[in-house]
Amino acid sequence: MSSVYNDLKQECYEANMQLNALNLVVYTFGNVSAVDREHGVFAIKPSGVAYEVLKPDDIVIVDFNNQIIEGNMHPSSDTKTHAYLYKHWDTIGGIAHTHATYSVAWAQAQLDIPIFGTTHADHLTSDIPCAAPMHDSLIQGNYEHNTGVQILDCFKDRGLSHTEVEMILIGNHGPFAWGKNADKAVYNSKVLEVVAEMAYLTKQINPNAARLKDSLIKKHYERKHGANSYYGQ
Repeated sequence: MSSVYNDLKQECYEANMQLNALNLVVYTFGNVSAVDREHGVFAIKPSGVAYEVLKPDDIVIVDFNNQIIEGNMHPSSDTKTHAYLYKHWDTIGGIAHTHATYSVAWAQAQLDIPIFGTTHADHLTSDIPCAAPMHDSLIQGNYEHNTGVQILDCFKDRGLSHTEVEMILIGNHGPFAWGKNADKAVYNSKVLEVVAEMAYLTKQINPNAARLKDSLIKKHYERKHGANSYYGQ
């Protein structure tokens, strides 16, 4: 591996393997990327390569204009989505995309995931948004690039902050999550899947379950993320 991108490739490789270890992917579905802002590039999983044979040297280095800088394989088919998000959200350091079962089920239902409980509120204060399915003209155009546009448009339309809500569902498609680095993007992907499963089960037990009340949302979020947070060491 190139000495310049050695650490970046290793970070990306480990995050992709963690995605697999957490049962968030099946076969070759899903991908994680990690960004290097100093060099204006990101590392991403190669397309269609099984996790059991993936190696750090297989990881592809791409710039924000989707040009391959280093690597002998085709990058993930979702590369243009990652590039678009990195270009427009300069505070994020990693992005993960999965086809995890419960997350995808909510996306296929074209529904936001309601904030029913404190597990959800520990991580964000709003429902997890589901962007509307893409318009035909965008599907027939630059599809993966337009998926990135779709994500930013959803956040803009709903007045959401990508630093507070680090995950989204794409209608009829699946979840994307991001964070300060690739490891946090994977963490958020697992949180999204767990919350999606909990919300599904809640609706099965009580179809009329009430949304978590605002006082509990505020308490649980702020004890982890507020100015006077006291969760953890």
